[in-house]
Amino acid sequence: MGLGLVAHLVRLGVLGSTSDHAPVVSINLFVALLCACIVLGHLLEENRWVNESITALIIGLCTGVVILLTTKGKSSHILVFSEDLFFIYLLPPIIFNAGFQVKKKKFFRNFMTITLFGAVGTMISFFTISLGAISIFSRMNIGTLDVGDFLAIGAIFSATDSVCTLQVLNQDETPLLYSLVFGEGVVNDATSVVLFNALQNFDLNQIDVAVVLKFLGNFCYLFLSSTFLGVFAGLLSAYIIKKLYIGRHSTDREVALMMLMAYLSYMLAELLDLSGILTVFFCGIVMSHYTWHNVTESSRVTTKHAFATLSFIAETSLFLYVGMDALDIEKWEFASDSPGKSICISSILLGLVLVGRAAFVFPLSFLSNLTKKTPLEKITWRQQIVIWWAGLMRGAVSIALAYNKFTRSGHTQLHGNAIMITSTITVVLFSTMVFGMMTKPLIQFLLPASSNTVASEPSSPKSLHSPLLTSMQGSDLENATASIVRPSSLRMLLSKPTHTVHYYWRKFDDALMRPVFGGRGFVPFSPGSPTEHSGR
Repeated sequence: MGLGLVAHLVRLGVLGSTSDHAPVVSINLFVALLCACIVLGHLLEENRWVNESITALIIGLCTGVVILLTTKGKSSHILVFSEDLFFIYLLPPIIFNAGFQVKKKKFFRNFMTITLFGAVGTMISFFTISLGAISIFSRMNIGTLDVGDFLAIGAIFSATDSVCTLQVLNQDETPLLYSLVFGEGVVNDATSVVLFNALQNFDLNQIDVAVVLKFLGNFCYLFLSSTFLGVFAGLLSAYIIKKLYIGRHSTDREVALMMLMAYLSYMLAELLDLSGILTVFFCGIVMSHYTWHNVTESSRVTTKHAFATLSFIAETSLFLYVGMDALDIEKWEFASDSPGKSICISSILLGLVLVGRAAFVFPLSFLSNLTKKTPLEKITWRQQIVIWWAGLMRGAVSIALAYNKFTRSGHTQLHGNAIMITSTITVVLFSTMVFGMMTKPLIQFLLPASSNTVASEPSSPKSLHSPLLTSMQGSDLENATASIVRPSSLRMLLSKPTHTVHYYWRKFDDALMRPVFGGRGFVPFSPGSPTEHSGR
């Protein structure tokens, strides 16, 4: 009955595309499929075998088959994908929520390791995949692809999707591993997009030392400028809301102001040719640190769940479309003259992903362990395998970057571009579904619960990001550290650089930043202000 309804709606929406109701029918069907993804995801939540991403892919594939049969092979999807739609509307809430939900204490305590994996590791993976693509694909005669395209392939397949692993990991048993996987995934997405954008600004057909240095300089400029813009937007929102006490008259206004200023930071970065993804990520971190504590209690609850909901809907929508677009006849027709070559390219890309991931996880883990003093802080061999596995899956960012590079408005007429799009879709489908379904038994084998239970702060298992939500701030930190006898500044910096930076940042934050921009314990009492109900 359900497939019959889909077929009927498709006849109305696709075959009757000249009708004024065709867009309405297509949107109705897509929203109904989103609802089905949510319901099935809830039913499959208990066993953790299939997450929302895999559910959306499977439903999208089944829907694509029905549409193909109904339209007699003319189409497989009800909406045309646009990379502009993804980068302007779908990506911002996903990345902003990742920054907004970060537990700052965990994130910055492991900041050096997370940055090592997320930034340096992504660069190593990028160069490994790019060199492999140049050396192998240039001999295969797969179309008019140049060096710039092969380097773009390296950036596309350096972007990971660790959702499957995060849903299986137990944050109470492996807090260090969970924070590393989550933090690396966020920094990895930002680094991959910055790399991709930096590549678009260069003619890479003639590569020499000057071009490489200019590329690295442009990369650093994009990274630092985008970060500064995000921090500035977050601080500006905190200052405005703290000074005006908008919540006295309307909580809707302060919630709307937070959402709009976050989105404005992303669009302003795109306008200035910076990295919007990095800007909105750090805007989310700053807003959660300052702005969120300046709004009323009801607005805190509203914003926390609103941002998470928008992110969830955006990511599910993308995977649902990818499932349908995997059967797009147009792209497969351009690549159908050599199906064996297409399968070979997909296998090579998958192999490069495996090698590129291993090229930095194990060496960087070894370097990270050299700086750790206690065994609990070190990354064990089994945990390194889990971190390696967590980064094998490819998802939303890879698909969007591939469409941006190799299609125009979701379509392509070039043989080489069609092969790269179909190969990307194949890698995403295979890695998400096959690797994703194998994640639970692998982790149960490598990290049995009895051997990984460690003391950690309590967290709720209901939320994917719950162990990264809150942090000890202000007076809480002072009480916790008051009884600790600290060595001299220089000695502390040499022995524990991360803890030392965090300690002095906290003193600077409490002395200068919080009195100006607000935050927990630094918002003056006023009727209708955040402190009226929280008393913090």
